[in-house]
Amino acid sequence: MKLKLSAVFFFFFISATTPLLQVSNNGVRGFKLEENESHVKKSDFPPGFLFGAATSAYQVEGAYLSDGKSLSNWDVFCHSVGCGENEENGDIADDHYHLFLKDIEMMRSLGLKAYRFSISWARILPRGKFGEVNPAGIMFYNKIIDNLILKGIEPFVTLFHEDFPQELEERYESWLNPQMQEEFVHLAEICFNYFGDRVKYWITINEPRLFTDFAYETGIFPPARCSEPFGKCLNGDSDVEPIIVMHNLLLAHGKAAKLYHENFELYVQPKQNGLIGLVAHCDMFEPLTDSELDSEAAKRAFAFNAGWVLDPSIFGDYPKEMREYLGSQLPVFSVEEKNFMKNSIDFIGINHYTTVYTKDCMDSSCTATGVRAIRGFLDTVGERKGVLIGELTGLEGIYVVPRGMEEIVDYIKIRYNNKPMFITENGYSSPDLYEEQVNEILNDVKRVDFHSKYIASLIKSIRKGADVRGYFVWSLMDSYEWLVGYNLRYGLYYVDRQTFKRIPKLSARWYKSFLTNNSNILIRKPQDRKDYFKRMS
Repeated sequence: MKLKLSAVFFFFFISATTPLLQVSNNGVRGFKLEENESHVKKSDFPPGFLFGAATSAYQVEGAYLSDGKSLSNWDVFCHSVGCGENEENGDIADDHYHLFLKDIEMMRSLGLKAYRFSISWARILPRGKFGEVNPAGIMFYNKIIDNLILKGIEPFVTLFHEDFPQELEERYESWLNPQMQEEFVHLAEICFNYFGDRVKYWITINEPRLFTDFAYETGIFPPARCSEPFGKCLNGDSDVEPIIVMHNLLLAHGKAAKLYHENFELYVQPKQNGLIGLVAHCDMFEPLTDSELDSEAAKRAFAFNAGWVLDPSIFGDYPKEMREYLGSQLPVFSVEEKNFMKNSIDFIGINHYTTVYTKDCMDSSCTATGVRAIRGFLDTVGERKGVLIGELTGLEGIYVVPRGMEEIVDYIKIRYNNKPMFITENGYSSPDLYEEQVNEILNDVKRVDFHSKYIASLIKSIRKGADVRGYFVWSLMDSYEWLVGYNLRYGLYYVDRQTFKRIPKLSARWYKSFLTNNSNILIRKPQDRKDYFKRMS
């Protein structure tokens, strides 16, 4: 079964007014990738710029009940309804739990200087605050951190990447309950205590708005709560519960960041201040037409998505656009909460995959979900006058639009006073490639094209003064796909699901050449492209 997913809310793996208003597209339906006349090399980036790759715990670790780990919300969900394309589960995933040493050596051979991974909450605290710390879980992540550092790779640790102990859902409905804030702070404190002497970069929560949408608005992630017209679930209210959940997520982040800043940021040795941030899913939104209504809708789209996450974490309150359209539905931060929420992040994590057109729904006919306040009274679409905004990918509603990287970074730079940024996810999944098409999967020319052009777009923003300090490919290897009905492969490495052997794709060899040989990453002429890929094979 294929699900139609709004690009406004696409997850990982899978958003400055002027940039939103002045972009146009002159492509054709067949689509031609944008050409960039700059020859970008690794040496063009600022000194100390970190190039890396990313994964998440549930999607790669496996070992779902090994060494004291408890069932997570995802374990129960995928065992119950089945996930991915063939109703699978993440019991083994990429077996990273047993193969992490080989994976870290693989990272070293690529030339990575940073690796972003997440903590399995159920592996560290199997019962949350209701139980003890799991020593085996602590040992596992200590080994990962120590071996990364030994190989010269900077660990970026995400505390919450959508998975938590199922017991917390059963006890008090997890993120619908304010008690979850204290559960998260407890997790954060344990991790800061055990790992904080070696981890300089922390991320509290990955894509809180996207998680809220998928879990409580459309109901395709656990706990699968929603209401019509967003979806058909047994329980939930898509117009109300996302607001409650987002408030709890944001306060959980704020309290954990306050704890870190007050007690742990000087813990990193030798004498470097640790940093803590938050990751937002950041699509770029362009107006569908030249009308003022669609231009305002494009600005509103950012506010109801990335702005919902970043405004409270930097300014201490929700975006004014949300206050205008949600009114008293939107919670109010207390004075104390505003104080610890304001500037609670040291850096902004940007997960960027696509750019879409935005249509106002206040004075136009729209979809049933577009006319709801929770969505900001707007729709997003991928074509204008029959012309696609960009080439299709493996996920419906996600398009290849390299210019969007420059535009979203420029917009965030202006809106948030050029707070330090990391591109924490950027990746490409090919459409309709199945397990038996191994040769096509390994010869991932379009992934090379995607990353080279998005990196070229990023350097434009950096040259204009954007304080971007790193770029992470999503993902290091093909990970377990949790979206029902999809077989998405974002990895630089192909993973054989029978043997778990990691096989480098063309993109892995390209990334290695870029990182270690400072090679030219843009290939403009067809013959040059053929010659390059022949040399890389």
